[in-house]
Amino acid sequence: QVQLAESGGGLVQAGGSLRLSCAANGRAINSYSMGWFRQAPGKEREFVAAIVWMGGRTYFSDSVKGRFTISRDNALNKVYLQMNSLTPEDTALYYCAADPGLEVTTTARYWGQGTQVTVSS
Repeated sequence: QVQLAESGGGLVQAGGSLRLSCAANGRAINSYSMGWFRQAPGKEREFVAAIVWMGGRTYFSDSVKGRFTISRDNALNKVYLQMNSLTPEDTALYYCAADPGLEVTTTARYWGQGTQVTVSS
């Protein structure tokens, strides 16, 4: 079992930045691909970014590419999502996910409870 806990959300003005953190407990995450997803009110949960455990490849949704980066610190058992140039369209509940495979999708094995990000215009 992997328990995930997100933090770092909050209220920020458009154009600002936030860094989300995801702390994992229960197992070392060095053999898990880690991802971030988000869900806005009335919308389905959508993929944001992921980092694969083998090789460290990262990939992003088109909507955040060039603005968000994802990184991991296996020694601290944490994953981060650096979000820059935020827009009101980025407002959502952000979830951390972990999967032992080479990709992270909405069917990922483990999920956190989410952290709210609100971007004001």
